[in-house]
Amino acid sequence: MSSIPAPAPGLQPIGPRPVPVSRIGLLDRLGELEAALKAFLQRWSIPGLRVALGAVFVAFGVLKFFPGASPLEPLVEATWGALTFGVVGGQLALILTAVIETVAGLALISGVFARFGLVMLAVAFVGILSPLVLFPGELFTAGGPTLLGQYVLKNVVLIAAALVVASRVLRGPVRSAR
Repeated sequence: MSSIPAPAPGLQPIGPRPVPVSRIGLLDRLGELEAALKAFLQRWSIPGLRVALGAVFVAFGVLKFFPGASPLEPLVEATWGALTFGVVGGQLALILTAVIETVAGLALISGVFARFGLVMLAVAFVGILSPLVLFPGELFTAGGPTLLGQYVLKNVVLIAAALVVASRVLRGPVRSAR
């Protein structure tokens, strides 16, 4: 039986040190955890985004049912007035906006009517972004966007979220780009 002699005290082997087996096991385990996290995110991130987007629209939509509760009341009324050439305005504009936003939000939260909710959001986004064209003086100053302008501009994130949700919710064949 052959045995390898131990190095003399004070002497060390020359060359790279081997990685201990425990580190390799740890890297494998981290890789498994990362794969599990990725699978979890692929399964739940878009449904979570759908529910969160719906909750945001329900929260802001419900506020518009109560006079004086939403800081956007004057902008909502002015936007409806401009888009409908004065036919819709005042409290009716607030109620219509409240219904559109609340119904869209509830449809997204339920998941069952998510496609309908996305259509309602598309309608809402037209109204939400219209002030950028209709009332730029109220949304921007020489120093940049006003608080109201910032409120309108942040909707770009909500639109992006709606597009991500739509990528999962909408049906139909996926065609490859040529």
